[in-house]
Amino acid sequence: MTQTPLSKLNQLCNALAIDPQDSGVCENEFPFKAPPDFINRIQPGQLDDPLLKQVLPVVEEAVIHSDFNRDPVGDLQANPSPSLIHKYHGRVLLMASPKCDIHCRYCFRRHFPYEQQINQRHWKKALQQISADNTIHEVILSGGDPFSLSETAVLGLIKEIERIEHIKTLRIHSRTPIVAPSKAPCGELLKWAQTSRLNKVLVLHCNHANELSQLTAELLQTYRQAGFHLLNQSVLLKGINDDSETLITLSHTLFAQGVLPYYLHQLDRVEGAAHFEVPNQEALALRQTLLEKLPGYLVPKLVKENAGEPHKTPL
Repeated sequence: MTQTPLSKLNQLCNALAIDPQDSGVCENEFPFKAPPDFINRIQPGQLDDPLLKQVLPVVEEAVIHSDFNRDPVGDLQANPSPSLIHKYHGRVLLMASPKCDIHCRYCFRRHFPYEQQINQRHWKKALQQISADNTIHEVILSGGDPFSLSETAVLGLIKEIERIEHIKTLRIHSRTPIVAPSKAPCGELLKWAQTSRLNKVLVLHCNHANELSQLTAELLQTYRQAGFHLLNQSVLLKGINDDSETLITLSHTLFAQGVLPYYLHQLDRVEGAAHFEVPNQEALALRQTLLEKLPGYLVPKLVKENAGEPHKTPL
């Protein structure tokens, strides 16, 4: 299998011996996309595979719920200029790319108007605004996924950020090292990281221990050696990781690869993802079990993001 992401459902079904009629497959405006590294970790013929359920478009996505919408965390309310999101004190989020290497079906930005937001002109204006505001000490690169850019492009943007004297920390949010480790930048970016004055944080997005492999372990070691602090955030997803043993195994496996569990997010109520939601009481019961069975440093913070709030909301 090549490293080109699969973007046709029939490719996925053929690769995994899945009958679309049995699986409730239903294409919609948010297209299917998944990389070979990720697909290779799915058990063929298993419709309940926790990785398959994260990427397979199904009929439930078409069900409309009045309390689910297209901008569940209020990104567009905190969007002072294209590509820039400023919600929290001292830090801003810069949209680095409109693309991801994988389309997660629960993605809270699955309806985000990227085509109106991201280009070189918008980046330039956003960087000027960041430079003019010395209360900002941290820039978060997100998207889409920053690592879906070429290494040259993402490093060029990072160096522009580094030139702003009051920026102390660069945080990159990326799923690429988990789902497509063979594509993650690990050349010039890591050379830069070894000598950069910035604090460097890489926040990964892994929901299940089956997503981790020897490939991810080797890649993440190179990021640690280059000076990145590695954190993970997961989304709590019905039928995927909503049981304590799965979450306990995930925390231990992440730590074995040098990553600290950071957040366990309640689902952002984005249109098309209601079938993934876990009730708050069940989420709190899971957290209690994690507290009882894991050392504190391996218990992720259970949080929810509410539009307009100045911080994440602990549950």
